[in-house]
Amino acid sequence: MGDLPRRWTRLTEITWGDMASTKGPDGKELGTFNSASVAINGDHFTAGDITFRNTAPPPPGGAVGRQAVALRISGDVAAFFNVNLYGGQDTLYDHKGRHYFYRCHIEGSIDFIFGNGRSFYVQSRLHSIANPTGSLTAQKRASTSENTGFSFVKCVVTGSGSIYLGRAWGPASRVVYSFTYFDDIIRPEGWFDWGDSSRQKTVFYAEYQCSGPGVNRDGRVSWSRVLSDEQAKPFLHTGFINGEEWLSAA
Repeated sequence: MGDLPRRWTRLTEITWGDMASTKGPDGKELGTFNSASVAINGDHFTAGDITFRNTAPPPPGGAVGRQAVALRISGDVAAFFNVNLYGGQDTLYDHKGRHYFYRCHIEGSIDFIFGNGRSFYVQSRLHSIANPTGSLTAQKRASTSENTGFSFVKCVVTGSGSIYLGRAWGPASRVVYSFTYFDDIIRPEGWFDWGDSSRQKTVFYAEYQCSGPGVNRDGRVSWSRVLSDEQAKPFLHTGFINGEEWLSAA
């Protein structure tokens, strides 16, 4: 079967509506991991011009069990081109492995990109539907010796609410934004230590040459960083995910 015309693939959507609290066939709650509308467990996966959606609504403040994943990626070397991801809480579970996102739209409210992947996001729109508050990322790196983290380059952050750039789900959480536009929805402090002040010494949260009304660092937490040109280099290209070894075949 030949490739579908591009105008058709833009209409392709995979949708489901499970939440972490949804009961499975065994009567037990699915949990966040199994709430995904689509789960990728194998290596060498590529997707383009498609939408993955979880229809569960964004949770109200303080709600429990409302995590609702649109896409979980647990395999290595996966690439996504012009892919749309829609959800409420925990939209993209970037669980583990090396992943590449190009010109994608990722939408959610709380921790809508989370996990312990090593992933490179470029020229993508990160859209908040938080009401009133939320967080863009929750990266789960466990130690400073672990080579995982999220790098965002030439992205655009838009939407509603008041959101953190990241929350330290893991004690050595690592997230870097470079050449990225921040709308006026970024909380002045920028980052949150998950209520554990010891993580302030081990996380790696950084910005480099970002712009927009949300970029004002007057209120940023003291333990976040502004990178120099030299410090930013490892995060600015696909070498961050060893892309030279596999992306050309994606």
